[in-house]
Amino acid sequence: MTVGAWTMGSRVLGFARDILIAALLGAGPAADAFFVALRLPNLFRRLFGEGAFSAAFIPAYTGTLSHEGEAPARRLAEDITAIMVVFLFALMALGMIFMPEVLDVLAPGFRAEPAKFALAVHLSRITFPYLWLICLCALFAGVLNARGHFAAAAAAPILFNVCIIAALFILRARGEHVPEALSYGVALSGIVQFAVLGRALARAGTPLRLRLPRLTPGAMIVLRRLGPGLIGAGVTQLNLTVDTIIASLLPNGTVSVLYYADRVNQLPLGVIGAALGTVLLPSLSRHFRRNETEQARATLNRALEFALLLTLPAAAALAAIGLPIMRTLFAHGAFSTADAARSTAALAAYAFGLPAFVLVKLFTPGFFARGDTKTPVKIGLAAVALNLALNLALMHPLQQIGIALSTSIAAWFNVSILALLLRRHRDFAPDRRLIHRLPRIIAASAAMAALLIALRATPLMHLPASLALIGLITLGITGFAAIGLAIGAFHTAELRTLLRRPARTRPAG
Repeated sequence: MTVGAWTMGSRVLGFARDILIAALLGAGPAADAFFVALRLPNLFRRLFGEGAFSAAFIPAYTGTLSHEGEAPARRLAEDITAIMVVFLFALMALGMIFMPEVLDVLAPGFRAEPAKFALAVHLSRITFPYLWLICLCALFAGVLNARGHFAAAAAAPILFNVCIIAALFILRARGEHVPEALSYGVALSGIVQFAVLGRALARAGTPLRLRLPRLTPGAMIVLRRLGPGLIGAGVTQLNLTVDTIIASLLPNGTVSVLYYADRVNQLPLGVIGAALGTVLLPSLSRHFRRNETEQARATLNRALEFALLLTLPAAAALAAIGLPIMRTLFAHGAFSTADAARSTAALAAYAFGLPAFVLVKLFTPGFFARGDTKTPVKIGLAAVALNLALNLALMHPLQQIGIALSTSIAAWFNVSILALLLRRHRDFAPDRRLIHRLPRIIAASAAMAALLIALRATPLMHLPASLALIGLITLGITGFAAIGLAIGAFHTAELRTLLRRPARTRPAG
């Protein structure tokens, strides 16, 4: 809940940012160029900040801290920092030099419009330094999370949105064009987040010094796991990148309407999935190191129950009232009602995969906690290949709907295979409580969706758009809670137990 609350704050500010962008840029060529420029650094932010780096680093850091003590753990973190500083700087420099070739891969359809392609290259060179800084921020966050300090790392993404909004107002007032102002805001946010997390480390008593790079045995273990972890933990983000590549081949605005649909879908995905995955990995790592298999299974089952209790009704609601959501949030200024309708169709397709997107974030830590990064990679690559094949098959007949639907289907494939293998390895087995609750959660979610659809035909929708949406959300939550309690989908006493803060244990050494 600590991570989720801060993530919710970030997502709310993210909506404010996107409402401004939609009003100023709409869903045209300039918006497409900016969102492509944002995609690559944002991909690294989500890969490193929400999974891949943590999957490689936290088990190694936690093990070193528990078995060897404070000094060796800090040295491991400093060795990884030194390696990342050098490698990522080189990657950043090469990326900025060869940005046209990078965009030929990321947005091949833009070459057909030279002005749009040139703008995308220019904006990408402004935003690209962000990936260097945000990957180092992920290391700082990993150290904090492994030590039970979740708030600072979870709050840092808020600064991403604050900096973009501030840059938009300040630089636009000074004559900068909107796309450039937004891009400078992205770069600035990396500097600010780096400073804030560095200070948080110092306050937690674990400041990291910059050393000369050394490939120590501990660092080699982390690096060997990091490459596979980028795929295993980041399949959803890789699939969304594939979506961008395919969307660049479709008519103007397709990249933008998919972006706005994904932004709405990211609210529950980020608040629930990233939060649970962030907290679950250190917990599972400790259980597996102590050979506490039953406790690990129980932890995973309760995480799954909590995730499904939140994501299934969220997915049902996004599908049922997607149009009022998109119209209220984005249909202002340059973003038309037709753009909102196109985004709504994509949102419904993304919502179909929302529970799977979240469950992937819960099942992959089950592998990573034991140091197995290869299995999720193999499954993830198969899911990316499936997504690409479905995209190519559905992009023309279904346009943006086919792209979003392909990603959702690939996510369900991914999570199904992960769950099957975890169960075969005896690291996961649905317990009686989860089996008992799941059908009831599904029934309550379906009933809530039916209620929301019925409410769209009532005088409630004659109210101003924002009031009507608030009314729909309030009645939907109330309806789900009442139905869920009545049929036993959850019990309030158990929710209070899940949300109770555990006593913090001090690491050995």
